[in-house]
Amino acid sequence: MTHKIVVVYQSLLGIYGDRGNAKVLLKRLQWRGEPAELVDVEPGQPLPPDGLIYLLGGGEDQAQIAAVKQLQADGGLQAGLDAGGVLFAVCAGYQLCGRSFTVGENDEVFAGLGLLDVETRRGPQRAVGEVLTRWTRPDGGLELLTGFENHGGFTSLGSDAKPFAKVEIGVGNGTDGYDGAVQGRVIGTYPHGPILPRNPALADYLLELALGRTLGPLPRPDVNAEHDRLRAQRLEVVRTTKNRAEQTR
Repeated sequence: MTHKIVVVYQSLLGIYGDRGNAKVLLKRLQWRGEPAELVDVEPGQPLPPDGLIYLLGGGEDQAQIAAVKQLQADGGLQAGLDAGGVLFAVCAGYQLCGRSFTVGENDEVFAGLGLLDVETRRGPQRAVGEVLTRWTRPDGGLELLTGFENHGGFTSLGSDAKPFAKVEIGVGNGTDGYDGAVQGRVIGTYPHGPILPRNPALADYLLELALGRTLGPLPRPDVNAEHDRLRAQRLEVVRTTKNRAEQTR
């Protein structure tokens, strides 16, 4: 069976390079000898119900509204989740997975997909900049995640959703000291980057969650070494940026 990595509405939710998340998932499967393909689905095309992982990215207000209406009408995303797929949603994609979100200066409220027990409203200021979070893996280990956030909405979690990662540097949800939310097989988060090329451990976790089994080590020492080098650079950048900001206060 060929695993499908499904990019949902790139034309609407693709302005921040989040398609890179799909490419990382695809390659990390293929490098392990797992048959996999990238499936792009645009508005008006049905979402396949047999996706391994579905990906929603970031977009502007009107694109976000158009995307949620298309997804509500299509119904394929819920079918895919019911069949065992995993959804990874970033920024606007994260917001539209909630119960509701607002857009525009008038804070017009729109119904979300209801896949996450969260609500998003305009925050007191826009969150822009490098973000560093601490993600507790299911095995109890801690993982530092880096990314870049750019959002005006602040997100509050209800009782059915759990926070994804603790914010060390940055804003994240803006309401609770955390970034993102997890509920069932749906994970939402704010950072771009894209986030999975920056954080390969998270990419492998998503794959293992979707496959229902543990993956072996990546058989590419060259890739692993490059990932380690780039992660060290990003961690240094975000911490240096924070130190400089604190010194100028």
